[in-house]
Amino acid sequence: MASATNFTYKGIPFPRAYYTEEDISYVDNEFQMLDDDVIAVTYPRSGTHWMLETLALIRRDGDPTWVLTTPLMERSPWIESSPGLKIALKYPPPRLLATHMPSQLFPKSFLQSKAKVIYVLRNPKDVAVSLYQLTKTMKAVDNHGTLEEFLEVFLKGNVAYGSWFDHVKGWMKLKDRPNFFFITYEELKQDLRGCVERICRFLGKELTGQQIDSVVENASFQKMKDNKMTNGTQLPDFFKDKKEVHMLRKGICEDWKNHITSKEAEKFDCVYREKMQDVNMTFPWD
Repeated sequence: MASATNFTYKGIPFPRAYYTEEDISYVDNEFQMLDDDVIAVTYPRSGTHWMLETLALIRRDGDPTWVLTTPLMERSPWIESSPGLKIALKYPPPRLLATHMPSQLFPKSFLQSKAKVIYVLRNPKDVAVSLYQLTKTMKAVDNHGTLEEFLEVFLKGNVAYGSWFDHVKGWMKLKDRPNFFFITYEELKQDLRGCVERICRFLGKELTGQQIDSVVENASFQKMKDNKMTNGTQLPDFFKDKKEVHMLRKGICEDWKNHITSKEAEKFDCVYREKMQDVNMTFPWD
């Protein structure tokens, strides 16, 4: 759904501030995924920064120097954003990349490559609340009024990157590919160390116990919130409404219970059941 701040590409809304139709089309059709690429894929507000910080620390064997000295966008550019695409195309391999793209707009070249995708998903109620809070601080995304009004729009999929349900269902179709790994935000919260070990196995990366300890310590919510290279405080001014935009808000599960009324939750659950009925999987929030 197009608006003053969005344009649509193949039915999916994108914010004009950071994206162009040409770049989205290029990523969709021409971007070449390389066999040694690792790309974190998320629907917005699903733990993207957390996964990217974790992957950067794994890549450097737990040494935090890289994450403390290099902006997140340079370490792991969002390939569909105009600034990110420029960085990605000059990035010497092996590349660490990021995207919020739905599977149908992901680079077609992925299907013929050995590039590794790590998909992070999160309770959609928490996603919706977190996204709503973000819309209040950023110029680059539509502001939909009250939370109740925003939930209506979210459930219809009329937000940047489209429907959460379609995004998850599209990516889950790839879950049996050997170069696809998925994990939930809730699992990361419950056992970060265990998750780091699983991610290392998927990446074929061997770390010592001490190196894993360092990854876990430096990927903690507080460490990331304090890290100016990661927390979003360095976003350009045209992108934000307020001086302080923290991309990292609370870093907890089930915060939706502090914001969504039981009536709204009931309606949300009803839509969730209907949209996810053909997904033969259970998630931590089900």
